[in-house]
Amino acid sequence: MRGQRDARASFGISSDPDFIGIAVGLSAVIVIASLVLAKQAPDVEKLSAYECGFAPFEDARIKFDVRFYLVAILFIIFDLEVAFLFPWAVTLGDIGTFGFFSMVIFLAVLTVGFVYEWKKGALEWE
Repeated sequence: MRGQRDARASFGISSDPDFIGIAVGLSAVIVIASLVLAKQAPDVEKLSAYECGFAPFEDARIKFDVRFYLVAILFIIFDLEVAFLFPWAVTLGDIGTFGFFSMVIFLAVLTVGFVYEWKKGALEWE
């Protein structure tokens, strides 16, 4: 039990009821203070459905074309590729040949996927 307590203390984790009570109490005080002290003056523009300057053309609950979702998923996939490239580039000198070829394989798999999507016409917007 002593070892667990030391490990929790080193990470700043506490199961002390006083700590939890202070955290909940302070959170409540901050929320209530913001409700009491903040200027509550809603107007027509703030209460409108869209703040882009014009009224909506039609109902917002229409079905979207699946191509919007496809483009979003493709963006996320290739955005993550770039997110993996930055730390790899920074540590390339430390990880050596194995790390280099691991990333080459990763990029090859993504390139094959990109070519497949291109050939299937997933990137075409007709």
